[in-house]
Amino acid sequence: MKVILQQDVKGQGKKGQLIEASDGYARNFLLPRKLAVPATAENLNTMKVQDRARKAREAAEKAEAERLAAALESTQVIIQAKGGDGGRLFGSVTSKEVSEALKVQHGMDIPKAKIVQDEPIKTFGAYTLKCKLGYEINGVIHVTVTEAK
Repeated sequence: MKVILQQDVKGQGKKGQLIEASDGYARNFLLPRKLAVPATAENLNTMKVQDRARKAREAAEKAEAERLAAALESTQVIIQAKGGDGGRLFGSVTSKEVSEALKVQHGMDIPKAKIVQDEPIKTFGAYTLKCKLGYEINGVIHVTVTEAK
């Protein structure tokens, strides 16, 4: 029996995939648990429409990530922090602070989880941070840490 998976099923396939399952497995396991629907003409058409919509959404998200990466190249984020003698900060500058500063200064909303810090920022100066924007696209954030007055 041909069925369209509604969720990922271990050993069978991913969501939205058309698979061939034995009649008993489909009737007694996949269909009652709403893990799959029968592959009727209507369901196949619905699957194709959803697949096209998903591809269009992914293309739009990828284009947005590329646009954001290009915009990040020319932006400079300035973060003011308190520090002591020798240019050392009290604490460190976190990715959350960088994300908030990007939003306030440039209107770019990048979640803190996408900002990659190899080592914590603990001194004043200029830094370059990587930003994983998705779809194998990486951006670069230029951060300058200055002393708060």
